[in-house]
Amino acid sequence: MDKLRIDKWLWAARFFKTRSLAADDLHKGRVQVNGQEAKASREVKPGDMVTLRSGPVVRTVRVLGLSAMRGPAPVAQALYEETPDSLATRALAAEQRRLAPEPAHALTQGRPTKRDRRQLQGLDPAHGVPPWDDRWSASL
Repeated sequence: MDKLRIDKWLWAARFFKTRSLAADDLHKGRVQVNGQEAKASREVKPGDMVTLRSGPVVRTVRVLGLSAMRGPAPVAQALYEETPDSLATRALAAEQRRLAPEPAHALTQGRPTKRDRRQLQGLDPAHGVPPWDDRWSASL
């Protein structure tokens, strides 16, 4: 076998769980072969460069072998070799995501808490009631 459909190869190399998921990403333009967008019927051969984009992660791999059958992970990993640039870029992106602050912690505005609402309304936060002077008036 000297050529194989790209969707079958991506499935056999365990980049996607099913061939239909691989075909969907191919139709969305997330996979390139040798710098060109690929369709599911595009054939790959050993030596081709495949670029996969999955969310923020971009991988560039060189096709080393072909297999029409999905096998165990060690066999699937022997079908490709990731480029050193791709490995370095993925490691850097993973480190940046790990060190990035949680977006929710930066929020200073939002729905007030029960305590904030009581302070806004002028209620006594210790007891949850209006101050004594506002409830009773002896002057009447």
